[in-house]
Amino acid sequence: METIQLDEFNIIGITVRTNNSDLDKLTNDMQGLWGRFMAEGIMQRIPNRIDDEICCIYTDYEGDHTKPYTALLGCRVSTLDEIPDGLSGRHYAGGKYAKKVYTGNILAGAVYDAWKEIWSLNLERSYVADLEIYGAKAANPENAEFEIMIGIK
Repeated sequence: METIQLDEFNIIGITVRTNNSDLDKLTNDMQGLWGRFMAEGIMQRIPNRIDDEICCIYTDYEGDHTKPYTALLGCRVSTLDEIPDGLSGRHYAGGKYAKKVYTGNILAGAVYDAWKEIWSLNLERSYVADLEIYGAKAANPENAEFEIMIGIK
């Protein structure tokens, strides 16, 4: 994984509280979050987007990756001055991250497989915020390219 310094950023989107220790709950929660994001046109409701990338931020960890956390699915924005009803806005200070680009079939578990690899690594994680970034190269879910950035100390 490449080490980078991520600048501060804002994000607006929808959230769910979940955990990785119950795979059925995790699957239901994340499928529900993505399903709602797409079905309700959440991206189009987000004002002041800086680009068309979709971000999923994992934050508010109660401990390590096996403990409950919040997933916030949305877009990075230039300001949090306008947050539509039903959406959440957050500011992140940025910091040091381990970054890797992954490819695969998102519908067949490529994202979960990427996370299993990450969990097996000996990273000194900060557990402040981890990010998945889905840009234009993720448009075809069967052959998607996506980035994962892990907050590190």
